[in-house]
Amino acid sequence: MSSIEFLSEDMKEIMSASRATITAPFFGNNVKEIKSVAQAYKLAKKSAGTVELKGRKIYKATKLGLPFGANQLLFNDGAIVGRCTAARKIVGTEGCDEAKLLPVIREAIYNSRYKTMYKANVIIGLDEDFMVKAHLLIPKNHENIMLSWLLNFQAENREFLKKYKKSMPIPRGDIYIYSNPDWQHPDFPYGLTYFDPKHNCAAILGMKYFGEHKKGTLTLAWGTAAASGYAACHGGMKRYNLPNNKSYQVAVFGLSGSGKSTITHAKHNNKYDITVLHDDAFIINVKDKYSIALEPAYFDKTADYPINCEDNKYILTLQNNGVIQAKDGTLHAITEDVRNGNGRAVKSRFWSKNRVDRINQPINAIFWLMKDPTIPPVLKLSGASLGSAMGATLATKRTSAERLAEGVDPNALVVEPYANPFRVYPLERDYTRFKQLILDGVECYILNTGEFMGKKVTPQVTLGIIEAIVEGKSDFHKWENFSDIEIMDIEGYELTFENADYKEQFKKRMQDRIDFVKSRDVFNNGIDKLPNDALIVLEEVLKQI
Repeated sequence: MSSIEFLSEDMKEIMSASRATITAPFFGNNVKEIKSVAQAYKLAKKSAGTVELKGRKIYKATKLGLPFGANQLLFNDGAIVGRCTAARKIVGTEGCDEAKLLPVIREAIYNSRYKTMYKANVIIGLDEDFMVKAHLLIPKNHENIMLSWLLNFQAENREFLKKYKKSMPIPRGDIYIYSNPDWQHPDFPYGLTYFDPKHNCAAILGMKYFGEHKKGTLTLAWGTAAASGYAACHGGMKRYNLPNNKSYQVAVFGLSGSGKSTITHAKHNNKYDITVLHDDAFIINVKDKYSIALEPAYFDKTADYPINCEDNKYILTLQNNGVIQAKDGTLHAITEDVRNGNGRAVKSRFWSKNRVDRINQPINAIFWLMKDPTIPPVLKLSGASLGSAMGATLATKRTSAERLAEGVDPNALVVEPYANPFRVYPLERDYTRFKQLILDGVECYILNTGEFMGKKVTPQVTLGIIEAIVEGKSDFHKWENFSDIEIMDIEGYELTFENADYKEQFKKRMQDRIDFVKSRDVFNNGIDKLPNDALIVLEEVLKQI
């Protein structure tokens, strides 16, 4: 288990200037520790601006530590309704000047001394093989962020504290996150999210959006897992429970809006018995092949869930949605992104009928979800290096979950390795671990969940492809001249390299991937440098076009 700091003769082994700065205010005399989810709920309900959706009872509230009869709570932010990558500063990477940033953080903490601060505690990792404590310090009047944070992760309770005491040791201390959403600074118009991953601490300043706090916490949790030998996964994982005691485990990797949640939670018209691990955050033990969920709840878009959708039954808190009053006086959230893009909700673990915190069966298939218009609806990759290299050069588009810096084209195709923009450790670590999984027999596919040369790839098409693979009925065959890429023919999406424009566009996208890999040698102080075989296999694909 991860231990709270203890006295040591060599404090430099467990402490840094960042950690010393960020952890000290947690013990100030202006701090009130939140002892339970129920206490946080009562504070959030009374917090100015909160809308209690009377008539929308929280399903099985007491089983989640909430008061009996608790209603869903809605809280809306202002202009900002998404994350901001431009605000992220990570110690040890290009653009993070500790000498400049730490005085700014110290001043922010100093100026909050007259505020009442709340301290909340959770456990990240839901199995004894991986558990780490996390602590959040946030000012009064931001109780809704604190409540959503406690509900999204695993709040301390008797059951999980007992598990935590038995959990495996990990090489880092507890996670500490200092937050001040009210903070403003002329030099940081987008706010500041500062991470010291080696010492498991962060400062989130000027950020009112809950997603910054969720992903900021996971940033450090994924880093801790990677340091412990796991493959850190920003994706979804489910198990298809098949006849004759057989099963098929799939992991899908994609950014917000790529379809990973849709695929993870898809019931396939109740065609299969489905078990869900998680749709956003889990880790894989590369050696023993089991997988562990990092959080119990789901932070899901509300865009695809109409006001009376049955899935809304499992909502706990909502952010950035409208409200309407029914004739009987009850209040209901207006979803479907009427108010703004990227409306969100924290949903309980009960959303998944069969939910587990650990899957022992090895993964059968990895799906890289891409929105590259030159990729057919599905491709199968042979060769561990190619499979991992395509994951390292996963191409997609930005979504409404992100707040982009001025001048950034929201429609541009971007490369996000393994669909994880929250990685704070060397990219080679992900590359070698996913490569090892494929070497050990995990099949690797690309699913295009966007458009294929102008034609939308519908969710029905994507789910049909997965069904064929799971049932062993997929018919893959050699694609063009490629030695390590196969294709399954999908009606309505037939296009070959006899089409000169398509061939040229595909070449350009592969060249983009090659250029990306080459650029990693010097980018970000070389932290993203990939092994030579990643470049070799991508260049071989280009030669075969």
